[in-house]
Formats: sequence, structure tokens, C-alpha cells
Amino acid sequence: MKGVILAAGFGTRLWPLTTDRAKPAVPFLNRPVISASIDYLYRFGIREGIINLHHCADSIRMALAGHLPPDLDIHYSEEEEILGTGGALDRVRDHLMQGTFVVVNGKIITEIDLNAALRTHRSAGALATLVLRPNRLHERYSMVEIDERCRIRRFNGFPARPEVPPDRPDSPGPLMFTGIQILEPGIFDYIPRHVFSHTTTTAYPAAIGDGRPVVAHVSDSPWFEISTLHRYLETSLFFLKASSRDMITGSDCRLEPSAHIRQSVLWDRVQVGSRASITRSIIGDDCQIPAESSFDRVVVVRAHAQPEYDRGQIIGENLVVPIPEED
Repeated sequence: MKGVILAAGFGTRLWPLTTDRAKPAVPFLNRPVISASIDYLYRFGIREGIINLHHCADSIRMALAGHLPPDLDIHYSEEEEILGTGGALDRVRDHLMQGTFVVVNGKIITEIDLNAALRTHRSAGALATLVLRPNRLHERYSMVEIDERCRIRRFNGFPARPEVPPDRPDSPGPLMFTGIQILEPGIFDYIPRHVFSHTTTTAYPAAIGDGRPVVAHVSDSPWFEISTLHRYLETSLFFLKASSRDMITGSDCRLEPSAHIRQSVLWDRVQVGSRASITRSIIGDDCQIPAESSFDRVVVVRAHAQPEYDRGQIIGENLVVPIPEED
């Protein structure tokens, strides 16, 4: 099978980390986020892939240098104008007409069993199989409704946040789409040519309306999505805690011994002055944190790299942007 990794978004919700790079090129635990999607497909035997590009396209090419398995054949599809998920597939449809293929987002980290999803796909004779998971916390992900045969009925709006959090960890909650999908070439019957489109708003509803089997594979395996500052920080801290760490630094960082840094992510070439305090924060490339300064739950990037900004404030040579508590 071939794999497609969707990586052409603008990364707006991850600003200011995405001013000079695409969201999938953002470092996550010192590797580009998209490398997790590549590793995922590779782990399940996919050796040929296509990555679509748009915003800061070269940043993904550069980020992946040195992070690709030698026997993985990657092609890039650079979009002059962003095309949406359906338009992205339309642009490379000639490469995907030979058989079943897999599409994933370039911003996820997961342990979902792709082989199990493929078995669901084949046993159902599906045109498309979407991997879903329970959204127990009612986070801001669109709801997906299925019927008793696990066929997808429709895509709905965002779930309402419960006034009281679920008191049981196994409370199912609504189902949400993980961005992992297994498709047959017949899906192109429902993807318009040479225009912007999304599969969830155009192709899948049309196929469902024709009675074609668009089915769900529901998994409760670990899944994380890096698309907002809150999720980026919390997912980083989750993995750091799992490896008994409290913070991580990129290359060539200089930290004064008296600096107090905890639950934070520092990118490359960060300098932290004496007695500075950094807590639950993300510090971008080349930032200099002054001595005795204090930062708590913020993103800090170099101000000169942000010619325009509508959030945060300039402090010295840095732009400081608060991280929302939740999305």
C-alpha cells in the first residue's frame, strides 16, 4: 500500500511556532512532528508515501533530512494554493489508482493498530474506513455518528462541554475522527477535479448518500494531535513524564546553573540567564531569556521574526504569547 501524509495546513492555531515553518515541521521531543506519522506508516509496512505541502513547504523537506528510513520512497506534492484534504488527494490521484491506500494527518502521534483497521476495512468491503476514537473529555473535535453496522451516518458539530467532567474513565463520550483513513480508488468518484474540497464535507457525505460503505473502525489506543499550543505543551509533558523527565532542550542550549526550569520545552540555541524561572512554557529557537526574568505558561519567540502579531507582548527582544488553558 501507499501512504499519504497531509501536511499542507497553515498552522494558525500553533502560532507563533509556525511563523517560519509548517506545523508538521515543528520539533516534538527534538524530532519533527511529521516524523511520527512517517514512522507510523513505516511500522505497518508502507514503503512509498506522498506528502502534500503548502505553507513553508521547504521547512518540511529540511526537517525530514536525516529522519527518513533509507528504504522509504517519499514524493512531495506542493500546492500553489491550498486544496483541502479532498483536493490534495485529487492532485495525486494518478499515483493512488492501483489499490488500497492509507491517509494520515502529519500532526498525530499514535499507537492505533493500522492492521486491525485494515481488517475492518476488508471485512466490510468498504470504500472508505475512518478510524474513530471516543472523545471522553468532549474536546473540540467534530462528532461522527455511526449506525449499528458501524457505518458512518454523518459528521456533526463540536460536542458541548459537560458541566461536570465524566466521573468514570470508561465513559464513552461522542466519537471523533483521528485523521487516519483507509481508502479505495473508488473514492475518487466523489472527489471533484481541480478544486478545493474536504473529504468529510464533500466526498464522504456523497458516498454515504449513494449507499456506499463508509465504515468506522473504533479504537481506544493512545492518540495525540499536535495542532494547538495547549495540545503541543501537554502532549510534550505527557511523554516527558513517561520517560521520567521534566523538561527537554534542543541542540546548543546554554542554561545557567541557577536557572529554574521545569515542565518546559526549549528548542535549539536557547540561552537562559542566571536565576531565570521558566515554568510550563515553550521557548523557541535562538531566544535569550534574561537573568532573573520569569515566564509561566507562555510561548517565547524572537520578536524580530514576528513582523506582525495580534496576541502577546514584546518583552525585550522576545515576543511572549500566553498558552490558553484549554482549546
